Amino acid sequence: MFSVDDIIDLAIQIEQNAEKVYRNAQKRVSDASLSPMLQWLADEESEHAKWFARLRREARQALNHSLVQDMGKALLSEVLGSQSFSLKDADFSEITEVHELLWLAIEFEKDKVMFYGLLRPFIEDQETLDFLDKIIDEENRHIQELHLFLDSETQESPILSESS
Repeated sequence: MFSVDDIIDLAIQIEQNAEKVYRNAQKRVSDASLSPMLQWLADEESEHAKWFARLRREARQALNHSLVQDMGKALLSEVLGSQSFSLKDADFSEITEVHELLWLAIEFEKDKVMFYGLLRPFIEDQETLDFLDKIIDEENRHIQELHLFLDSETQESPILSESS
C-alpha cells in the first residue's frame, strides 16, 4: 500500500514537525541554558530531513503509481498532518533541566520508531521495507546518541558549550 516515496515523505514531515517544535520551544523555555540543547535538537531534526531526502534520491522509484499507492499517500498525509507525537503536549516552559529535555527527545525518537514499525504490515514490497529499516536504524542511532548525552549530562557537554 505504501511506496518508498510515501515512507520517505512521511519521515521528512515528521522531522520537519519536530524541528519546528524545538525551534518554537527555544522561545518558550524558562531556562535559557536549555536553548543550546534545543538548537542542537532542531538542527538534528533538520539534518535527518536532509538525510531522508538523500535517501529518496538513492531509491529507484517505479513510475507506476497505482490507485492503492495514491490512497496510501493521502491516508498518511491526513493522519500525520502536523503530528509531533510526544512533543505535542510538552510544555517547554516547565522544563528546567537538560536531562528532562533529553528524556523528552528520547521519547520522541522512540515514538517515531514505533510509528514506523506500525507501518510495516502496510508495505507490500521488500525494497520499501528495506528503506523503512534504514529510517528506523537512523532513528535508533539518534536515540543512542541522545542516551550518550544523557549519560554525560554535564554543562560541559559539547552541545551546550557550542555557540549557535
